[in-house]
Amino acid sequence: MKTMAQTSSPLVLIIDDEPDILELLDLTLQRMQVQTCSASTMAEAMALLAEKHFDLCLTDMRLPDGDGLAVVRHIQQNLPQTPVAMITAYGSLDTAISALKAGAFDFLTKPVDLQRLRELVNSALRLKPEQAAEPGDQARDPILGISPAIEQLRSRIAKLARSQAPLYISGESGSGKELVARRIHTLSSRAQAPFVPVNCGAIPSELMESEFFGHRKGSFTGAVADKPGLFQAATGGTLFLDEVADLPMSMQVKLLRAIQEKAVRPVGTQQEEAVDVRLLCATHKDLAAEVSEGRFRQDLFYRINVIELSVPPLRERREDIPLLTAHILARLAARNQMPVPHIGKETMERLASYRFPGNVRELENILERAFTLSEGQVIETGDIHISACPTTASAQPPSLGDIGSLEDYLDNIERSAITQALEETRWNKTAAAKRLGLTFRSLRYRLKKLGLED
Repeated sequence: MKTMAQTSSPLVLIIDDEPDILELLDLTLQRMQVQTCSASTMAEAMALLAEKHFDLCLTDMRLPDGDGLAVVRHIQQNLPQTPVAMITAYGSLDTAISALKAGAFDFLTKPVDLQRLRELVNSALRLKPEQAAEPGDQARDPILGISPAIEQLRSRIAKLARSQAPLYISGESGSGKELVARRIHTLSSRAQAPFVPVNCGAIPSELMESEFFGHRKGSFTGAVADKPGLFQAATGGTLFLDEVADLPMSMQVKLLRAIQEKAVRPVGTQQEEAVDVRLLCATHKDLAAEVSEGRFRQDLFYRINVIELSVPPLRERREDIPLLTAHILARLAARNQMPVPHIGKETMERLASYRFPGNVRELENILERAFTLSEGQVIETGDIHISACPTTASAQPPSLGDIGSLEDYLDNIERSAITQALEETRWNKTAAAKRLGLTFRSLRYRLKKLGLED
């Protein structure tokens, strides 16, 4: 066991039973003005962890009296503010993924790439414990809510922000997946670097490789200058791939290679460029089902779904609707330089009883229309284009007494179906009309009639 005497600089614990690795890591970190302690067994490591506070732990997978996963789990349970990175044998992807799922901050492979080591250490030491539990931080948290579902989501976000593991964010359209991704970035050690969101379904397939990886001047018609890609734009930060299930198979292969190699090859060159990004992916589709249907590569799914974070739909956190409503109306009033309108009690009850197939995005749309159309300072039930409807689908039809206005009831069914089709097609009206079995002109008419037209 070896310990450096000084205590003013960051302190890192290195756990490995190979003297050459210990010496290499120790010398590299000393040149970075980082102090080290080293242990060659799990018992020595546990004794040091009990005795000192460490800013980072680097542990080998195989130890004479245990394994690195036990170290990761111990630190996660007892010292959750201490980032820990796993050192694995080259090609041991399963081991690395197991470490990330257990809570490891990141991983290194042997032989250790010193540049990669320095990047990992710098990233880890920028993390501050208060990022996960800073007093008063909720006031600045854009993820609003007091429901148990949101409190649990907020807690997981704080924990996952400390990791470098690829993250898959699942959830229905309009539930706030990009907001969650931005919050993870903001709380991470990458917060000062770019957050680059990408809608994978909005990029033409013939331009995807150039958009993702960049291109060199003259590599194709129209390439009049060198252009960096989205991976290069996100270097040092976070790349968020929304609707990742929409990537064509040919692009899935290239994305998998970029993730595995941590490098990209711009179109028109044979040289790879190293990239340092954290990858967050999302889709409203069931990605596991896409894999089973052969539309999404299983190996890519395995790489991006190291950790899954589920964003709850609005219908599962109804107690958050009043808070969200107040926030949205205050934002609309500020944007239009007008007083904040009030919500009538009956109107709020109607909002709370609605199922919101379009989630928070639909609530925003409903309130924006009501804000625009209401004539007074109070938004009444007549200002919102929904009717009181059951909160969950029922096998029994509603009684006549529950329907109220038949026209409103039927409009609500039609509005819900159209909104769902638009959400599922990312508001592509042509595709939504096809999905609903309507002509484009018929859909436009119905959108205008129901107040859904932009």
